[in-house]
Amino acid sequence: MEKPSSSSWVRSLKVLLVGAALAFSVFSTPSEGVLKHPKRSTIRQAISNLKQSQRRWIQIDLSEQRLVAWEGRKPVYKVVVSTGKKSTPTRTGVFRIQTKLRKTRMRGRGYNVPNVPYTMYYKGGYAIHGAYWHRRFGTPVSHGCVNLPPKHARWLYRWASIGTPVVVQR
Repeated sequence: MEKPSSSSWVRSLKVLLVGAALAFSVFSTPSEGVLKHPKRSTIRQAISNLKQSQRRWIQIDLSEQRLVAWEGRKPVYKVVVSTGKKSTPTRTGVFRIQTKLRKTRMRGRGYNVPNVPYTMYYKGGYAIHGAYWHRRFGTPVSHGCVNLPPKHARWLYRWASIGTPVVVQR
């Protein structure tokens, strides 16, 4: 058996690392300044990649207060949402649904809400969920989460799975 040369081994390792870095960049949230490209460029690239696939993914537009569920390049569901206020903004970036809970209690500074329906956490304490306590959809009123009317949250909860990409943009 012939021993591979160190240069071919190094080249193979470089190809592997570059491929892994590209794949990771689509589903991670880099800090500002870590990459040469600003976050908006990363988000645009992730959207382009997702539209070229057949994957289910969720797009949240903060400036329009809209959520769109996609299957590849085909929008399959649209709904008006409420995202974070200026003092408690919704973070932009590319994430994945990490946890799904049919009902949960949410607590934080200035709120303690029981039985929050159809909750899907996608980044730490940030989630997409139903909101029965207000009807101000289309206006940023949350503490950073993405609020939907409960019947729309139920549809999205049933449609999405753990790992579904979530793209939050301005």
